[in-house]
Amino acid sequence: MLLKLAWRNIWRQKRRTILTAAALALTLALSLFMRSLQEGTYANNIENAARFYTGLIQLQHPEFAESNSIDDLLPMDKAFIGPVSSNPAVDRILPRIESFALAASGDKSKGVMVLGVDTQAEDSYSNISNRLAKGEFLSPDDEQVLIGEGVARYFGLDVGDELILYGQGYRGQTAAGLYRVKGILDFPVAQLDNQLVYMPIALAQTLYSTGEQVTAWVLDIKPLGQLDTTETQLRQTYGDEVNVWDWQDLAPEMAQQILMDKAGGIFIMYLLYGVVGFGLFATLLMMTLERQREFGVMLATGMLKRKIITLIGLESLMIGLLGIVIGMVITLPVLVWFYINPIALTGETAELVLEMGWDPILPMALDPMLMLDQIIIVMVLLVVCLVYPMWRVRRLEVVKALKGGGYAK
Repeated sequence: MLLKLAWRNIWRQKRRTILTAAALALTLALSLFMRSLQEGTYANNIENAARFYTGLIQLQHPEFAESNSIDDLLPMDKAFIGPVSSNPAVDRILPRIESFALAASGDKSKGVMVLGVDTQAEDSYSNISNRLAKGEFLSPDDEQVLIGEGVARYFGLDVGDELILYGQGYRGQTAAGLYRVKGILDFPVAQLDNQLVYMPIALAQTLYSTGEQVTAWVLDIKPLGQLDTTETQLRQTYGDEVNVWDWQDLAPEMAQQILMDKAGGIFIMYLLYGVVGFGLFATLLMMTLERQREFGVMLATGMLKRKIITLIGLESLMIGLLGIVIGMVITLPVLVWFYINPIALTGETAELVLEMGWDPILPMALDPMLMLDQIIIVMVLLVVCLVYPMWRVRRLEVVKALKGGGYAK
C-alpha cells in the first residue's frame, strides 16, 4: 500500500518530480561521461608508456632497483618464469638486459644505456621498428646495434659506421665490444634518444658475460584491471626473492601526474553533485513542509510516524531511481559509441601525440564499477538530503500539524 501511495504522491506535482529527476539524470550523465573519459585516457596513457619502455610489471632482483648493477640478475629459464607463463592475465613476457656503458667513436665518448631485448617479441609489443629513421631493424642473431638519433648526432654516425662500447660486466669482468650500426631510431623522449643503444639480448649477454640471466622480466597484463590482482599473485609466488614492480613504481612521475589530475576531476564531480544536492534537498524539504496538515490527519487517524517516514523515504527513492534510470538511458549509448569509436585528436595536438609514438585518440572506459560508483553517490546524496525532512516528521505534533502553517513548526 505504501508503495502505491508513494508512487501517486510523487506525481501530484508532476513538474517538480520531472525537474528533480532530470537534474539528477543530467548530473549522473555528466559525471559518468567525465569519469569514463578520464579513466579511459589514463588507461591509454599507462599502456602507451608501458609499451614504450617500462612495461606494466617488471620482475627484478631485490637489490637491482637501488644498485642498477649488472651483478643483480634473474635466471632466464622456464623454471623461473613458469609461474608467470601460467597466469592467464599475463599477455606478454619480455626478457631484458639493461645496463650502462661508455660509448666511443673517433675522439668522442659519452655514457649510454644499453638495452638488450628479444627483438621479435619487443617489436610486436612496442613497435620499435616503426621508430626507425634509417637502416633496418635487428634480427635475433645480429651482432649489430640500433642507436638513437641523439647518439648518432653526437658521434656523427650513420648506418654502417662502428661504435665501441666499454663497461663493467658480470662479477667484475670487462665488457667491451665493437659494433656496427644497423639502424638509427627516432625517439620522442630526448633522454632516451640521446642515450639508448639497442641490441639483441644474446649479444648483450655476451657483452656483459651474464650467461643465461637477465636484469628484468617485463610483463604486459590484459586487461589492465587485472594488474593489481596479478601483482599480488606474483608477490605471493616469488616472495622476497624477486622484486615485483608495477608501472607506478617504475614511472612515479607519471603516477603522480595521473593522481593529481584524477583528484581535480573528482573534486569537480563532487562540486557538481553538491550543487544538485541543494536542489534535491529543497525539493524533499518542500515535499515535507507543504504536507504538514496531511501528515497530521494521517497521524490522527492512527498511522504511525515510522510509516510516514517510510512513505517519504519511498517517494524520495522513487524520484532518485527515476533520475538514475533516465541518466543511464541517456549515458550508456553515448559511452558505448565512444568506447567503440574513440574521440580522435586533430591538428597540432594529434601530431604531437603521433610523434610520441602514441595513438591520437581519447578512449572511453566502459567499466561497470565506475557506473556503480556514480549510482552509489546519487543514493548517498539522497539519504543525506532526507535526514532533515525525516527529523521534522519525527518531531511533528498532531495538534500543531492539524492547524497547519506556522503552528506545524
